[in-house]
Amino acid sequence: MKKVGIAYDDVLLRHEPPAWHPDSPARLTTIISALKASGLWDKLIPIAPRLATFDDIARVHTAPYIEKIRNFGSGELDTDTYVSEGTHKAALYAAGAVMEAVEQCKQGRIERAFCAIRPPGHHAEADHGMGFCIFNNVAVGAQYARSIGYERVFIIDFDAHHGNGTQHIFEEDDSVFYFSTHQHPYYPDTGKDMERGKGKGVGTTYNVPILAGSGNKEYLAVYQDILPGVVHRFKPDIVLVSAGYDIHVNDPHANIRVSHDGIHGIVRGILSSCACPMVFVLEGGYDLLSLGESVQITIEELLKT
Repeated sequence: MKKVGIAYDDVLLRHEPPAWHPDSPARLTTIISALKASGLWDKLIPIAPRLATFDDIARVHTAPYIEKIRNFGSGELDTDTYVSEGTHKAALYAAGAVMEAVEQCKQGRIERAFCAIRPPGHHAEADHGMGFCIFNNVAVGAQYARSIGYERVFIIDFDAHHGNGTQHIFEEDDSVFYFSTHQHPYYPDTGKDMERGKGKGVGTTYNVPILAGSGNKEYLAVYQDILPGVVHRFKPDIVLVSAGYDIHVNDPHANIRVSHDGIHGIVRGILSSCACPMVFVLEGGYDLLSLGESVQITIEELLKT
């Protein structure tokens, strides 16, 4: 059985958008309850998220934007992104959770990890938040990985929405590869297949747009037939995964029809792509029952040798 960490803290519940908002604190409490009820929780190594510093976040985001979030108070950041009194602290711990998971992989304490965190991150651009996202957690984790000696970072994003922020942050960086499957056309209307990076980063962005109504067959063709070769050619020494479970057939915020079997197959495809450390980071997923079950499936696969 693999040494798998779980990063979580109740401080992550302090991000409190309006009651009708899809990114509710219940997303995390549902996940934790599902893992405990299944017996998986006791097989995991607890990871205490750290509080990310200004300098940690500034590896990814501009100083004016970081200050804006720190001083924002509460209210509407954009039409679907909200800030509450507890959001700033929760967002710092969310990013810090990914950093701590990366650190523990580097120290050999764990081989894999799952970060049960919110607010999500992959839509957050360097200078603004959007799409429920405040700070780009995976991007902060990737930059931290580079700072502690990981040389080549591979980011996989299977959320139903394209991670525009992650792509844009790294599209000129040839040390970080961004691979995404996502419903297209759909919010945020980025991630076309011809977007392959810029400057010295050309060739280190790989988008696979997926049509609405697609399901297991289309996803497994990507994650079992295409992804392993792409990862092998890049030769990463750590993989970070933006794990968005809004691809599930029961999720109300996308029209992708992946089942529980599809989640198993996607995660297996990712894990088979290389033997390096892997950190899965929660992004979307808004049907609570299927979210809890999908994370449970992911943890089951992560624990396997």
